[in-house]
Amino acid sequence: MTFQPGDEPTPTLEEARKAVLEAASRYYELKFAPGEPFTPGETYVRYAGRVFDLQEVLHLMDASLDMWLTAGRFAARLEKSLAKFYGLRHATLVNSGSSANLVALYTLTSPKLGDRRIKPGDEVITAAAGFPSTVAPIVQAGAIPVFVDLGPPTYNALPESIEAAISPRTRAIMLAHTLGNPFAVAEVAEIAKRHNLYLVEDNCDAAGSLYDGKLTGTFGNIATLSFYPPHHMTTGEGGAVLTNSPSLLTIIESFRDWGRDCWCASGKDNTCGKRFQWELGTLPPGYDHKYIYSHLGFNLKMTDMQAAVGCAQLEKLPGFGAARRENWKHFRQAFARYEEFLILPEATPRSDPSWFGFPITVRDGAPFERREIVDFLESHKVATRMLFAGNLVRQPAFAGCAHRVSGTLEQTDRVMTNTFWLGVYPGITPAMKSYVTGVFDEFFASLRPGAVRPRLTVAP
Repeated sequence: MTFQPGDEPTPTLEEARKAVLEAASRYYELKFAPGEPFTPGETYVRYAGRVFDLQEVLHLMDASLDMWLTAGRFAARLEKSLAKFYGLRHATLVNSGSSANLVALYTLTSPKLGDRRIKPGDEVITAAAGFPSTVAPIVQAGAIPVFVDLGPPTYNALPESIEAAISPRTRAIMLAHTLGNPFAVAEVAEIAKRHNLYLVEDNCDAAGSLYDGKLTGTFGNIATLSFYPPHHMTTGEGGAVLTNSPSLLTIIESFRDWGRDCWCASGKDNTCGKRFQWELGTLPPGYDHKYIYSHLGFNLKMTDMQAAVGCAQLEKLPGFGAARRENWKHFRQAFARYEEFLILPEATPRSDPSWFGFPITVRDGAPFERREIVDFLESHKVATRMLFAGNLVRQPAFAGCAHRVSGTLEQTDRVMTNTFWLGVYPGITPAMKSYVTGVFDEFFASLRPGAVRPRLTVAP
């Protein structure tokens, strides 16, 4: 059907926007509202995934209609809301959790920090088992990662191991809360303070986790968040850097925004009131401050459309955390009868994790290997994951990288060989939990004398 001019009155911009959002609501009801039906044995029980409703769709459409393609009103709102949620002064959005870790570590290399800055050859203590983007920035900045061990049932490095790793070259501690389970962050923060070290909390897997009743991500000098779809809240791609320090904020924003010295928001000029009055380096006096660079930085900003989704997701974060805790509790109780064969996870003392996953370690001497139970679960459409990179020292990407190992990595190697984890994200329904429990029961029934063992089909 076509319309000729004059057929109907031209709508105002607000009327047109309202019509688009109403159409988006109808589309959502048709496309997403019915949900995905679960058929046991046919529907894949994913380890993680996005969980959203109409609000995210409307936020995304609203932002897209502005055609403001970089950070804008929604980004400003999300930064303010994140800072308020964590009880901190500042939150800076970036385009991924990996970028958040990159910015956090590089911030600590700034000449603006004087003698406390991390220089090439300085050491940063970290865990040997984890996701590589926690450690990669240390290497990329020319510093030396010092690896410490961890192990079940908390899967976190111990404070005494961290303190034992400190040397005269140590400048910082950079650790992730493994699968949402906090490391002993108050104690580690005290160690960092006593030795005049920076503490960077990789909080990407632990949004909403508590230690001593306080949110993780609030103990260190800097903390990082990831908003990739498997995480506690999502913007698709995205992340954030948290800090309470105004001086660190200036450096964080500089490294995120090309390394510039100017701190004007996108589309703004002369926030400092002396744009053409600066004299820095050997530049001509009065050189435009918008084009003065104090760091070798990056462009790592988040788009406003991503931030719009994040604004809706942040409102759901407490509910997401409650669902993760409940799902974790279900599996902990259901699998307790198999502790003869499995090491089940435990929360770090004094913590209340918002779990990212449910880690399981096959005990030494069990009548099966990890690959057998993992193969059985996957063949029954139950997703599993390894504990990320296992022992990072043994990963090809880190071969030849300068590093130091403090103590042994015996438990890390054990985790690399024997540990896997299941999802607990809010999209896992009661029917899915019941099905996963039944698959475990079926596997362990096959271990009884005379039973047929599950067939191993994974490639060597």
